[in-house]
Amino acid sequence: MIALRLVHLIENHSDELATGLLKKFRTFPHTHELQKVPAGELRDRSYEIYRNLTDWLLHTKEEEIERRYQQIGARRAMQDVPLCDVCWAIVLTKEHLWSFLQEQDLLNSPVEMFGELELLRLLDQFFDKALCYATEGYEQVRSAKVA
Repeated sequence: MIALRLVHLIENHSDELATGLLKKFRTFPHTHELQKVPAGELRDRSYEIYRNLTDWLLHTKEEEIERRYQQIGARRAMQDVPLCDVCWAIVLTKEHLWSFLQEQDLLNSPVEMFGELELLRLLDQFFDKALCYATEGYEQVRSAKVA
């Protein structure tokens, strides 16, 4: 399966990807408030996604994605990171990953293109869920502070 080969490539470069993503977080205007989060924590979360991508995409149950990303959203709310910065961080994580794959220049045949489309579909599903669940966790904390 071509998509699995691409996922393993991502996992093998997870350290490099996480480091590059932190640089993007620091320079992207819509994630400025992520500076409230310790750099090591941000790096660990980024690394966790990239290093364990096979599990996240193929083996993790919906409930685990829900639990994990609600926790992340809740933590960012407690750190007073604006929700828009949290959302942009998730979007940048996906875009950074996609840019990495495009730089690898691995597409030489229609079969490889199909594999990339398959991976894109899986990534979109995962990151869409992560975004929604992080927002839910964030809003739960904010609602509790108001009450």
